Amino acid sequence: MAQEILQYTIIGIAVGMVYALIALGFVLIWKSSSVANLTLGQIVLASSWFTYSMLVQAKLPLWLGFIFVVLFALALGWAIERFALRALIAQPILSLITVTLGVSYFIEGVVAFIWPWSVDALPRFFPNEPVHIGQAVISQEYLWVVSICLGLFGLLSLFFRYHKMGIAMRATADDQMAVQACGIPVTSIFSTSWMFACLVAAVGGILVSSLGGITYGLVETGLKAFSVVILGGLDSFLGAVLAGPIIGLAESLGSGLLYRAFPLLWPGIKDIIPFIIIIIVMVIKPFGLFGESRIERI
Repeated sequence: MAQEILQYTIIGIAVGMVYALIALGFVLIWKSSSVANLTLGQIVLASSWFTYSMLVQAKLPLWLGFIFVVLFALALGWAIERFALRALIAQPILSLITVTLGVSYFIEGVVAFIWPWSVDALPRFFPNEPVHIGQAVISQEYLWVVSICLGLFGLLSLFFRYHKMGIAMRATADDQMAVQACGIPVTSIFSTSWMFACLVAAVGGILVSSLGGITYGLVETGLKAFSVVILGGLDSFLGAVLAGPIIGLAESLGSGLLYRAFPLLWPGIKDIIPFIIIIIVMVIKPFGLFGESRIERI
């Protein structure tokens, strides 16, 4: 029993780290432009299939294929902001949400047209030999995923703390008018935010696809990342980083232990645990664990 709990814990932390990485894309766009990005799942799906196209269909070397994937993610983020959202700056939030929802269905339709088969797999990136931690036997893939996510979290933290563009993006989140007064075009900040969001979603898509293959269920991964955002707080980078492993652990431990205890009653509990958490958080703490509580006087 202890061995299984340890395995569920490591797997849950690894998957939760990927959720947190994807959730950072949502937080980044929300903080800079107050737009709810509902295209995360479709961006994850499109990036995973594009990676498959570069590495399997085109048979490019890993380093070259990943360069093309990065360029694809940056171009996708720029195109979404430039052609779908820029004309709606200062429009009601419902309009922005509707547009991102329409973009998500458009991306999903394009993916289904280009890659009509529903399941496939990326080539193996990590060694096959399992690692023994105590009595538990863990695939190296999960440990590599945790290490990559932690490294990216560190790089993003340094970028937003010390780089001029990172500082400008943080300033835009606090006061767009002040940033414009300093001569910084806010539209370029919005565009950069979408490019960064698509990039981290693409990396998250590659990591989660390396663990479980490429399926159209990757769209649900974006929805699960949204539960991370709700738990951590819409405007909190730290909240997303910490809430991701919490969601992953709840999903892994809950599904493993509950399915073991009630195999007939809980066959699909893994898929609904993140959304149960959303409901609980919205009732108890609507702004999330680290979200800023806003009080507006009317």
